[in-house]
Amino acid sequence: MSNTKDTSVPGRWPIDKARAWYDAQPWLIGCNYIPANAINQLEMWQADTFDLATMDRELGWAQALGFNTQRVFLHDLLWGDDSEGLYERMDRFLALCQKHGMRILFVFFDDCHRTDPVLGVQPPCVKAYHNSGWVTSPTRELLIRYHDGTARGEERQRLQGYVQETMRRFADDERILAWELYNEPGRVSENEPALAQVTVPLLQDAWRWAREVAPSQPVCSTAEGSLGDVYIEIARANSDIISFHSYLDHELEDIIQAYGQTGRPVMCTEYMARPKSTFQQALPILKKHRVAAYNWGFVSGKSGTIWPWSSRDGKDVYQLREQADQIVQPGEAYPEPAVWFHDIYREDGSPYAQEEIDFIKALTTTGS
Repeated sequence: MSNTKDTSVPGRWPIDKARAWYDAQPWLIGCNYIPANAINQLEMWQADTFDLATMDRELGWAQALGFNTQRVFLHDLLWGDDSEGLYERMDRFLALCQKHGMRILFVFFDDCHRTDPVLGVQPPCVKAYHNSGWVTSPTRELLIRYHDGTARGEERQRLQGYVQETMRRFADDERILAWELYNEPGRVSENEPALAQVTVPLLQDAWRWAREVAPSQPVCSTAEGSLGDVYIEIARANSDIISFHSYLDHELEDIIQAYGQTGRPVMCTEYMARPKSTFQQALPILKKHRVAAYNWGFVSGKSGTIWPWSSRDGKDVYQLREQADQIVQPGEAYPEPAVWFHDIYREDGSPYAQEEIDFIKALTTTGS
């Protein structure tokens, strides 16, 4: 494994600047947001399925909870297909979030779940299967070629343009809280250990690209939650603010204290997976330490994240998509487990658990 000095990219905010920025914020609380009628990042943002009315309704519920921020994923294919169209939709989304009193943490790349994203009509929701349609950015095939140095010039330019031109477009936009370059890098190797280092070149280049732009907002990549020490090391060596994930409440205090020793602001950008990570256990800890809190999911829908990670075990999602009785048909209700894994509300606005709603509101309405 390389050492910190080899992974650092010049341009990182000094600790004093990062702390001053963070201290000026309220206690940040929100979720990883995707509308209920989108199965992945592509369906959320593509012109044919971009549904501002649904987002308006759902973000109204988030505002009523006291949420003041959202973490939202983009995708390189969207930018490559129609960057101006994407920017227009991002601007409309940001205006909507501003209306509801929220600022956005945008995520560029992601190493989680399906590795073969394509534009166009997205797959249907597979019943009782966690995140059956979520996709990586970029594709596994391109990520490997980028690592090997065989990516075509136009592909490299697309990935660089996606990061740099997007940052330049919104570099001084106060509606954007921060940028996260990569979500959980290394996860693409979860079932393929040979790919353990495959994300390193793109992640390192993403940091160089971001520093060349130097937006007014802070920049980070996922530390704890990534798969592999090298990715955590790169995040620790470069992030203006520390982004980490924790789905085990009993580890939360230790993680906060460990990252707090860096002197930098700490943000928990993923948590809450019942029963091992809950609002009732995690949120008081996060608020006590004034750590930003982004739970995974908001409204139960096509992503199927009310079902646990284990719901995928031993199942071929591609085969299941071909079986009519295994997919949620139009107008059909989403099946529910007795205990939800992620998410807070149903599509009709009814909560999974009213006691959770009351608990969250009690925390968001008492001090900062």
